[in-house]
Amino acid sequence: MYSLQERNTWLNGKPLVSIISAGMSKFGKHDGLLTRELFAQAAAEAFSRCPKLQPKQDIKAMFIGHMGEAYEHQGHTGSTLADWAGLAGIPATRTEAACGSSGVALRSGIYAVLSGLADVVIVGGVEKMTHRTTAEVTEYLAMASDFPFEQFHGITFPGLFALMANAHMHAYGTTEEQIGMVAVKNHYHGSLNPKAQMQKEVSLQNVLASKYVAWPLKLYDCSLITDGASCVILTKPDLAKKYTDQPVHIVGTGQASDTIGLYERKTLTSLQSTKLAAKAAYEMANVTPDQINLAEVHDCFTFAEIMHYEDLGFCKVGEGGKLVERNETRLGGRIPVNTSGGLKSKGHPVGATGTAQAYEMYLQLTDQAEKRQVKDAQIGLTQNIGGSGATAAVHIYRRDQ
Repeated sequence: MYSLQERNTWLNGKPLVSIISAGMSKFGKHDGLLTRELFAQAAAEAFSRCPKLQPKQDIKAMFIGHMGEAYEHQGHTGSTLADWAGLAGIPATRTEAACGSSGVALRSGIYAVLSGLADVVIVGGVEKMTHRTTAEVTEYLAMASDFPFEQFHGITFPGLFALMANAHMHAYGTTEEQIGMVAVKNHYHGSLNPKAQMQKEVSLQNVLASKYVAWPLKLYDCSLITDGASCVILTKPDLAKKYTDQPVHIVGTGQASDTIGLYERKTLTSLQSTKLAAKAAYEMANVTPDQINLAEVHDCFTFAEIMHYEDLGFCKVGEGGKLVERNETRLGGRIPVNTSGGLKSKGHPVGATGTAQAYEMYLQLTDQAEKRQVKDAQIGLTQNIGGSGATAAVHIYRRDQ
């Protein structure tokens, strides 16, 4: 068996798998549609983008991220979606890692292709949330926290991330204004994305004037309750040109875990799971943080994006607020982050978020992102977390050369 160091030396930035197509439903409120119908929309787009692919013949497995049966009172998601995507018969597996479900599904798809068990797989995610009340959605999401020691005592995810924001503000002087600037930036990016739920800009004044949910987080600091689905199609790198002239290669992958409860962690100003997953992905891809041209990160709350900047090595510890304040993570900046609008503007159908990030990376690295295109982007990164960071998955992508 290879050691971690031997494996990374052998890979040395070589493509693990290649994305040959991707699809995504519009994110937002979809009255009258079920998750299966939303996923069928995403799959149909992926199939149409890759006319050389014969889905029923070529796709050998499906991996689906889906957080909760409670939203639709429907489990057994893998087989259901395979059927509605026209792929009944293939092995179809659901993965669950809270809001990181399809980021973990992507890892599963990579494993399947690398193992040689399947040459072509479809990986995706889906969630239907808007037909439930805010109270119900809050309860279901809170199941991804520690039930006996967090949820049972009334704390919800806004409260958990507010605790982290407070700790960061106290330790490093991060301000409410800097946190609010993440919302302003991501809403600007989302205004350029026709599939985003909130396609409108907001001012910093509007963000700061919105009602507090859990201090210092306000309404405009919180991601949206959303319906949506997304997917990517993976194959072996040496088969990619059979299907497309513009594959996008995944060259690094990492996944890690942490304690489910905040009360057991050594720090509240950083996510150890993200740091570990990023370290593994960077080493496998043979790249450093300063080589990343753009990133999609898990901004379930605006403060979380600031923390992710630091954990991913885009700036020094404690300087995440200054990074967004200097517009370095805005389109045209040094490292544009969440060009899709992120969870904050694009929306957060929790099971679909990880592969929605991969969808944006596919568009960007094939020059199909239109008004939000990052010029000359070569290497991108996605970071998807579950819960308050008990799970993290990081992937690194490279344009075909």
